[in-house]
Amino acid sequence: MGMRIRVLSWWVWCLVVAGGGAAEIPWEPLGLSGGGGMFAPGISAADPNLMMINCDMSAAYLSEDGGRHWRMIHHSQLRSDTRCRPGFHPSDANVIYASSRGQLRVSYDRGRTFAPIGDLRESLAGEIAICRSSPNVMLVGTRNGRCWRSRDAGRTWTICPGPEGQVIGFHFERNERRQAMFAATDKGIWRSDDGGRTWVEKTRGLPVAPIQGFAGGSSATGGVTMLYCTVTSKTEGGKLAGGVYRSRDRGESWQSAMGSGLNVATTTSDRWAYGPVSQYRQILTTDPDPSIVYVTNTSTGFHPPHHETVYRSADGGATWRAVYYQDPRFAQYNVAPNYITVGAGQSLKGGDTPFGAAICASDPNRLILVWSHSSITHNGGATWFTGDTHPAPGERAERGCAWSCTGLVVTTTWHYYVDPFEANRHYIAYTDIGFARSLDAGRTWIWWDKERWVPWRNTCYEIAFDPNTPGVMWGAFSNVHDIPNDNIISERHGHDQPGGVCVSRDFGATWGHDAQGLPAKPVTSIVLDPTSPIGSRTLYAGVFGAGVYTSIDDGKTWRPKSKGLGHARNMRVSRVTFHADGTVFAMICAKRPARGAPLMSEGVGLYRSTDGAETWEKVNASEPFLYPKDFSVHPQDSRRILVGVCDAHGRDRSGGLYRTDDGGGTWRRLAREGRQTFGGYFHPEHEGWIYMTLTEGAPGAGLWLSQDDGVTWRAFDGLPFSNIQRVTFDRADERLMYVTTFGGSVWRGPITPIEGRK
Repeated sequence: MGMRIRVLSWWVWCLVVAGGGAAEIPWEPLGLSGGGGMFAPGISAADPNLMMINCDMSAAYLSEDGGRHWRMIHHSQLRSDTRCRPGFHPSDANVIYASSRGQLRVSYDRGRTFAPIGDLRESLAGEIAICRSSPNVMLVGTRNGRCWRSRDAGRTWTICPGPEGQVIGFHFERNERRQAMFAATDKGIWRSDDGGRTWVEKTRGLPVAPIQGFAGGSSATGGVTMLYCTVTSKTEGGKLAGGVYRSRDRGESWQSAMGSGLNVATTTSDRWAYGPVSQYRQILTTDPDPSIVYVTNTSTGFHPPHHETVYRSADGGATWRAVYYQDPRFAQYNVAPNYITVGAGQSLKGGDTPFGAAICASDPNRLILVWSHSSITHNGGATWFTGDTHPAPGERAERGCAWSCTGLVVTTTWHYYVDPFEANRHYIAYTDIGFARSLDAGRTWIWWDKERWVPWRNTCYEIAFDPNTPGVMWGAFSNVHDIPNDNIISERHGHDQPGGVCVSRDFGATWGHDAQGLPAKPVTSIVLDPTSPIGSRTLYAGVFGAGVYTSIDDGKTWRPKSKGLGHARNMRVSRVTFHADGTVFAMICAKRPARGAPLMSEGVGLYRSTDGAETWEKVNASEPFLYPKDFSVHPQDSRRILVGVCDAHGRDRSGGLYRTDDGGGTWRRLAREGRQTFGGYFHPEHEGWIYMTLTEGAPGAGLWLSQDDGVTWRAFDGLPFSNIQRVTFDRADERLMYVTTFGGSVWRGPITPIEGRK
């Protein structure tokens, strides 16, 4: 109980930092933790329980209990940077340097607030390094392929002459006689003996670059400096060449450290191999004991000793042993289960090295590895626990069990649902992990396991509930995610993967697929006509690239219904809704005919049908939209419609929240707070209340409220995440709402901003 109270207090604190006052209802994250890309971790040497992770969906996270629970850093304080590891002050745990989308920022209060610092004008990359013996001395890398030095704790910076290339890591020598600096990039390794004023390349004995990993350790009293690096592996004369190298003489010479125990195979052992030779990448060591070193590798087969793992050496690379066995089918399995390994019965990693790895500079037994999930050890790899999820209190890690949220929420969510019959049952439609349900009003979550997967398990876009029969629901599924966001629009994600409609008759516990007539394309939307007969429900499905399909037999058979909808070149339906008066609406989202090409105008927009989808007419004919994202219709009047619109290109400023009150005859822009407006939503009980959401790089708050029908707006500044998609209201507690996000899971909080905020 004490831990739960402490974790909750972090979210209350987030509100105070962002807006300057306490709140009756704190924002708190919901759903399954993990499941999205995590990068650039770091661990404090001053406090080994203090850790940081960056996510590729804009947020950064801090843990203060060794990685068991996490707090999202408020977006106004820090945005994530997946290309630059943070720098922790070596003796003062309150001081943290981090990159906020390339800009150097510093915190003096243990990561609660961050502020810009220094005159560095290049975007950061690689690492922020702080000298342990002289903390005012710092080194950083930038995306322009240069190294920079500061001697005044980050306030002023000068270029380091010599090192070039993308920074991989730094090391400050730390012993009684010498205090050199080392800089490693993908092009080489350099040493400075005069405080960073001059640098000399030190690569004698190394194969030709690129360098893949670098680490250094030096004893403060023993006079020992050990440097390690990894280079590309290849086959020469039938043997593996490259891999791990070591220098015992401060970089003057390098020798292979491919000691016994490492994977030196030159052929794949099975079809699950990452490649025929193992690539060694991240390498980690510390000053307290430079002879202890860890290295990650890619697989040459699924089963040990061919698997991807972490190798540990206690003798400077002379001998190695694997200490990471992530698959529950391995006899040596030593990683705590998460909902993926339990639900799938296996690890779903693909044989590659982690997206990021870090070691505690003051404790060589503490490491963190990050992929879409995180693995942490406090005992040198003997055992690992997961930082992003653990079983709910009192539950065993087994199929069908519930999982607690640790705060490391990095998933995209499209919709949040409260069951229409049982208020304690909640559901989340996810990207990447598909679907989850809760039996306790969102406190813990059950992930569908492989016995319950639908054929298209990557993404659940939407759910439709039978209004009369408890437990019956239909789902829109796809193996393509991010529709209708920019990855799809700009052709960065392929959209030729299939999808379909499935039905559940037991509150989402199991799903069946017997639909006939739908094309093998992503299904992005599913809605139901509540006036249709029980047992023969009329359903409408949006099919990306194929228009709208209807079923009049509970979803068993489907027919296309797209006369007048879209254009032959664009039938990319992203959303369908059914209004109480019988009107059906469908949105055709934006499209680029080729990557980098201008958005096309054909077909794009909002359409309406008043005859059961037999025919369609364009609602926004008087106000063309090139890049609409989402829409909503007033629950009492289908003529009142809100449409979220994005800027079409770099100079375009047409994006914003648009409204019509006459069914599309005229439109006006109600508000614009950023280039990517996702949507606008009417509060079902408060007339005149409109919510606006922004996503994909919202410059400030991603959620706004107008309580005067769009005349004035206030931001939800207390919400830690800024890339917001949709809102759902809680019938059981009118003070609460749920906010789905593009990369920050679901947040539950107050329906109005804190008083005193803009």
